[in-house]
Amino acid sequence: MSSQMTIRVLVVDDSPFMRKSLQKMLEEAPDIRVVATARDGVDALEKIQEFKPDLVTLDIEMPRMDGLTCLKKIMADHPMPVLMVSSLTQEGAQATLDALSLGALDFIPKESGFASLSILQIQHDLQEKVRRLATSPRFHKPPPASHPRATHAPPTYPPTAHSSAAPTPVRPAAAPKPHAPPPRRAPH
Repeated sequence: MSSQMTIRVLVVDDSPFMRKSLQKMLEEAPDIRVVATARDGVDALEKIQEFKPDLVTLDIEMPRMDGLTCLKKIMADHPMPVLMVSSLTQEGAQATLDALSLGALDFIPKESGFASLSILQIQHDLQEKVRRLATSPRFHKPPPASHPRATHAPPTYPPTAHSSAAPTPVRPAAAPKPHAPPPRRAPH
């Protein structure tokens, strides 16, 4: 067995150029292999079943099934690290935030300048993010151990007002008073 694990990636993008670019950038790394590419969310879900990748790069704007819908299905059916590839538009930024709240671990901007001089920096960032996300503790949970919190005595006060801790000796709300309290008078 080699000392380094190969990270198996599924690249999902409706642009053939972007699929090719991402695949080329990822496969420059000896430890990353693109096992398949998909042109939309429907295609992606089928490829996930078939290839069982370690990580998915997911475009947001695609026909048939967009990235956010696909992301929800991935998290529901095959939870795994997902790296969003999003455009730098205002809508792209909002969709990226939505994606992160739905379970994506990170994103990489989709720049029109993928053909620019920053290509090496983008490639480096992309490879680093894929490596980091592929080993995310969120999807590679250690075997369940005893909860460290269970060894500490619970605090004697509730941590929040909506705590499910034991009731505390707080006075019950008094019945509404018929009059507002009189204004405070200055001492004589």
